[in-house]
Amino acid sequence: MQCMWCESKQAKNTTVTSYWELPDGTRAIEIKMIPSVHCVDCGMEYQEETLIEEIEDQLMLIDTKPLPNSMTYQELMDVPRFLKKNYFKL
Repeated sequence: MQCMWCESKQAKNTTVTSYWELPDGTRAIEIKMIPSVHCVDCGMEYQEETLIEEIEDQLMLIDTKPLPNSMTYQELMDVPRFLKKNYFKL
């Protein structure tokens, strides 16, 4: 895998814990086990843009009020959506 920052071929898939602000701005939740990339050469840890969009779309399309303060990435993605996709995305 190639690092998008330093272009090293030493990047590896990993998982991380991160805090994500809910779209309504009322609070942030802890999301554990987010698929991520870690580069052993430059030290960067990041999520690919498509995954970030996936998380943000999911948070826009679900009822966030009953979400716990902490959950795994898969638990978040398993929450039923109000709509099938984000029709407001240009």
